[in-house]
Amino acid sequence: MKNQYLFPLFSLFLLLLACSTPEELVLQEGEVSGALHEANVGKITFMNGYIPYEEYSEDRFLESVDLKEDVNLNIRTFLGKTLTWYMHELAPDLTVNQLCTKGNYQFTFYVDGRKIYEENLNTGAGSPSYRNSATVFSVPLASTEEEDSWGRFLWMRFMEKGGGRQAFDEGSHDLKIEIRPYVEREELLLGKVIAEGSIRVHVNKTKVSESEMAIQTIAPNSGWPLSKAPLDEEKLKSLNKKIVQREFRDLTSMVVIKDGELLVEEYFNGANRESLHDTRSVGKTFASTMMGIAIAEGHLKDKNQSLSNFYDLKSFKNYSPQKEKVTLQSLLTMSSGFVGNDSDSESPGNEENMYPTDNWVKFTLDLPMHKEKEMGKEWSYFTAGVVVLGDVLHQKVPGGLEEYAEQKLFGPLGIKNYQWQYTPQKVANTAGGMSMAALDFAKYGQLYKNGGRWGDQQILSEQWVEASLAPQISREDEKEGHYGYLFWNDRYKVNGQSYEVSYCTGNGGNKIYVFKELSLVIVITATAYGQPWAHPQIDALMENHLLPAVI
Repeated sequence: MKNQYLFPLFSLFLLLLACSTPEELVLQEGEVSGALHEANVGKITFMNGYIPYEEYSEDRFLESVDLKEDVNLNIRTFLGKTLTWYMHELAPDLTVNQLCTKGNYQFTFYVDGRKIYEENLNTGAGSPSYRNSATVFSVPLASTEEEDSWGRFLWMRFMEKGGGRQAFDEGSHDLKIEIRPYVEREELLLGKVIAEGSIRVHVNKTKVSESEMAIQTIAPNSGWPLSKAPLDEEKLKSLNKKIVQREFRDLTSMVVIKDGELLVEEYFNGANRESLHDTRSVGKTFASTMMGIAIAEGHLKDKNQSLSNFYDLKSFKNYSPQKEKVTLQSLLTMSSGFVGNDSDSESPGNEENMYPTDNWVKFTLDLPMHKEKEMGKEWSYFTAGVVVLGDVLHQKVPGGLEEYAEQKLFGPLGIKNYQWQYTPQKVANTAGGMSMAALDFAKYGQLYKNGGRWGDQQILSEQWVEASLAPQISREDEKEGHYGYLFWNDRYKVNGQSYEVSYCTGNGGNKIYVFKELSLVIVITATAYGQPWAHPQIDALMENHLLPAVI
């Protein structure tokens, strides 16, 4: 690496460090140094990708950009003082370290003079020492390099869920960004604008023919009665146009069941009715279904059985009496207390550490327990725990999990073409990866909407369905989100009305939605695997387009 890149990259590294240093810092005002900085205090400038500071000059400030998938867009911000100084002005009684745990930058995005999105940046973005010293910083917004940067994720939230992509329709637009300091106490303390900048954004979208945006005709023999419910055709055609133009990317299918009848069936990007969609963690929820059936049939006593009923836990590493008490229900609600969190790459129980091992159940049961977390009280997304649920089922149900699921679930639902993935021990993998056709996933969702009944058969008890969809525990990632028995629970807002929904979700943007107040089941499959925009774009699609079209 060339020497001129070392300082800027090291600075960016510091900016990305979590705000967790134990060192007590002394408040620094910071310096304005050099002619470029002095001439541009209070400005956000734009770059076509990263430009080292020593090579940066006003003639390289970007004034316009073509917004497309392969664009590189960075900002370099010139401040008059350090961020901690600005936060100190809001809360002078707090130390630097305390300020960094309670505040950061607030970003506001305007498109054509209209405020589109506002976010208080997470307090962990940027180390205290950097925020207490830097008066110039740069981060990528849109980037083909896919850096692990808070700037990229901020931009994606603005674009996909915050309304940015919808605001940037065909033509040219003015994008303005403002930055303020904030400190969160009993109330939000918000400072004045400390930097702002604008850029002209040009959008050239793919031309879409009438046939490409037309509502796809439902072919015969779907296995569903056809719905005659009202449908806002213009809204659905507009959505199809955006899918063709890749405003919503990598979708493969979209199915809407209303009042138990097929209202919408559409396929994209080469998929069709027979396509088997790998929905990743959507498959976890099938473990919950089979658990409910197995309990009802007496193969398992109840959801409160502990792991000690199924395993000699003293034969595994990190034994503790706490591990003996882990219940099936705590694994269903991802609140078992194991040291495992898929959202934390450093967590010993992260699923990426599990997959290379030759025994996933042993991997899980070898994990230590959290000393601070009480079982059933705190939620952490924990794939390995669902693998254990699958193994318990495989032990206890007649013929093993795969055969039992065929007899008790897939057969009664008339689902004939599906594919499991498997653990190293050749057990049906409940970590995810269940593949089937979109219309069959809709049957699974409709089973829950029907209270566990399919035709004249009660496949799953109504009580289990109700408990599965209910908000059993608050999720740590969102203030209003909840979790049931391997079901997520949220609300969508449409035209000022809020609707509760439970859903299965998987990497890539795969969803099975079961609405509470609305007689709707919606299936969306997609292949945006590993993309941070995969789930936010589905939220935007649902709230802004599909739900308004079908409600």
